[in-house]
Order: sequence, then C-alpha cells, then structure tokens
Amino acid sequence: MKNIIYMTFSLLLLASSNFAMALDSHKKDAEQLIQLFFDAARIGNNEVLNEFIYAGFPLNEPNSQSYTALMVAAYYGNESSVDLLLKEGANACIEDKRGNTAFMGALIKGEVNIARKLYKADCRYGDHRNKSGLSLTEFATLFGQQKVLETFNQSPL
Repeated sequence: MKNIIYMTFSLLLLASSNFAMALDSHKKDAEQLIQLFFDAARIGNNEVLNEFIYAGFPLNEPNSQSYTALMVAAYYGNESSVDLLLKEGANACIEDKRGNTAFMGALIKGEVNIARKLYKADCRYGDHRNKSGLSLTEFATLFGQQKVLETFNQSPL
C-alpha cells in the first residue's frame, strides 16, 4: 500500500512539474507574440499588424511600458500603421503611465501629419493634464511644437 501511495504521489509531482514547465513555456510564447506585435508597430510592418488584427489581437492592450501599438507607431512616425490601427478601432485617447497619448508622442517627434490625424480623435484635450501636470499647450511648448498645436486649434481638421 505504501508503494502505491508513493508511486501515486511521485506521478502527481512529476505531472505538476511538467504542467508548470508547460505554463512557463506558453507564457514565454505569449510574451514573444506581444513583442512581435509592438515591433511591427514600431517599424511599420502592416502585413504583420494585419495578421494580428485578423487573429483578433486586442489593439488597445498596452505593453510592459504602458504604451499601446498606436502610441508606438505614432512615436516612430509610421503613418500607414497609425492609419491602419485607427481604421481597425485603436483608441487614440488612451494614456500611458505618464498621462500622455499617442497624439502627444507624435507631437514630441514632430510627426505633424500623424499628430493631425490623432488630434481629430477628440480626446477632450482642453482640460487634460498629464501626470507631470502639463496641459497640452504647455506640453507642446516644452517640445517646441506650440505653433503646430496652434494651427490645429485654429483650422478645421
């Protein structure tokens, strides 16, 4: 009887160890897929982005740094990726851990065409302050983009 209990316990221990290794392997696979999605946004690989979209990947899911794919694409100047993500329903109003949006990332980098598209998303920037306490106007001024922001405010987009 002791041998049966010992063998059963040993088999359960072995099975749980294999299960834990399998879970760890799946977690690493998932992390690699997520990284691939964000890399595609960063380099403007719309073919890969389309595959993720087709598979139902959550477009507004932030990465470990709190950025969405839209933020990454905007920051790196990938206008066609920004267009694709917006067309597929990416939310331009999501804030990162610093309270900044994709629009603000495009503004930092001087990506005027991308910033114009993201500004149209109507994220209600009038009262918005990021976590540093900067209004949109103060933020634009800090990065030398106040004239760009003024043109967005003055002309119909």
